[in-house]
Amino acid sequence: MNLPNKLTIIRIILIPFFVFFMLSDKIQAHNYFAVALFIAASITDFFDGMIARKKGLITNFGKFMDPLADKLLVCSALICLCGSKIPEWIVIVIISRELFVSGFRTLAAAQNIVLAAGWWGKFKTVFQMIMIIVLILDIPHPFFETLGWICIYISLALTIISMADYVIKNSKVLKN
Repeated sequence: MNLPNKLTIIRIILIPFFVFFMLSDKIQAHNYFAVALFIAASITDFFDGMIARKKGLITNFGKFMDPLADKLLVCSALICLCGSKIPEWIVIVIISRELFVSGFRTLAAAQNIVLAAGWWGKFKTVFQMIMIIVLILDIPHPFFETLGWICIYISLALTIISMADYVIKNSKVLKN
């Protein structure tokens, strides 16, 4: 197993620890532990892709598992933040998009087509990760509260745009 794939697996392993701290409000400064784990997991996403492209280590495992690991991380955070920091309907839209794209990839795989993540999807993921960090930190200042809402709505827009882009660019999957 190559280094980028190991980083993807590390990201998946970090998720339960992240969720533990997100939900452990009895532990003082739990949100700082949670945000540190979230940032560490997010950094593995940056490095696994960079290393895979630079060293020519792109694999079918990485094409499938890297975006899935991102979805697991982001969806776990969204579920933990649902209702308290993010309106439920927005969480439902974002998670529905993630499930739709995963189903779309499964349909493609059944046709022996491997679909890599597009740039809109990568941009969406990065922006969602920034949004989640801002919301977890929950800094009680009007600037950060406004920043949180701006991040939420930009993430929502990018979620919809990236799904449309993904389906349009890979419409051959639907034609089979």
